[in-house]
Amino acid sequence: MITSTELPMTSKFQQESSASPPATMKPNKRRGVSDRYLKYLLILPALILVGLTAVGPLLSALYLAFREWNLSKSSSSKALWSLTDDGIQNISYLFDNFSRALNDDALRNSMWVTTVFTLVSVFVTVIVALGVALLLGRGTRSRIFVRTLLILPFAMSPALVGISWRFMANPQHGLIHAIFKDIWPSLASVDWLADPVLAFAVLVASDVWHWAPYMAMLMLGALASVPKEAQEAAEVDGASTWQVFRDVTLPSILPVLMVCAILKAIFSLKMFDQVFMITNGGPGQATQTMAHYIYFQGFKYYDMGYASAVSYFLVLPMLALSYLYIRLIFKRV
Repeated sequence: MITSTELPMTSKFQQESSASPPATMKPNKRRGVSDRYLKYLLILPALILVGLTAVGPLLSALYLAFREWNLSKSSSSKALWSLTDDGIQNISYLFDNFSRALNDDALRNSMWVTTVFTLVSVFVTVIVALGVALLLGRGTRSRIFVRTLLILPFAMSPALVGISWRFMANPQHGLIHAIFKDIWPSLASVDWLADPVLAFAVLVASDVWHWAPYMAMLMLGALASVPKEAQEAAEVDGASTWQVFRDVTLPSILPVLMVCAILKAIFSLKMFDQVFMITNGGPGQATQTMAHYIYFQGFKYYDMGYASAVSYFLVLPMLALSYLYIRLIFKRV
């Protein structure tokens, strides 16, 4: 008969592993909330905050979008439909606010202004920011000071940026007037905010001035991650500076450029502060963005139901861009 002491080493190991683990090796069962639910408990405060500040107002606006509520006529909203035993009566009025929006020329104008403003401001901001990032990426002794100075415009509130640019565009006492007074006198007396094209250009310039430094800082981080070996190898092969940028640097930072462009597009779509402070939508309605139009409908004409319905024409593209932004961020992670 073979005793346990005569077993080979492998059999002894199997015998030991099949035995019950000692008390100290038992899994440490967490008392209270398990790991499965702990992660949800930790993010619960953030979910409550987002629900109160974002999802709640969105659902409230959707509720009002199907109702008639004008603050100048009544203190309470009124349903555009009525329920009977046969179902919803006057169902054609259910979408009255949305059908009114589709026939609103002022709304179509604001959608066009918002679209053009978004495309132009995103393109110019990304180009300017990339140029600034490439210049700062070369490395100078004062780059830390310059980078600190560059972040100042983004640190300013949009309303303050708007007030500053409105003063700068003043045709008698503004900075633009002072600059052109000596070098180009014919432009010194131009009323920049009275012309539709020039007012739009001032609006874009203020937005680019506000956002380009922040975008440049993001792109500086992307440029720092470009492999130097690949750039040096291209230079050794005889590639010019432009070819190195086009074939090596640009493909490496392209995902960051896309993230910057989408992020800027989201903020351009909801442009309000600078429009309100610089042009107030004028001259006429030449610079009236959708956010400004919604504000006018809700807080000047007190038509809350219609303003809520119109706001969803702005919310839907922003949700689509936000989805793309999150997909790109998590794809990179």
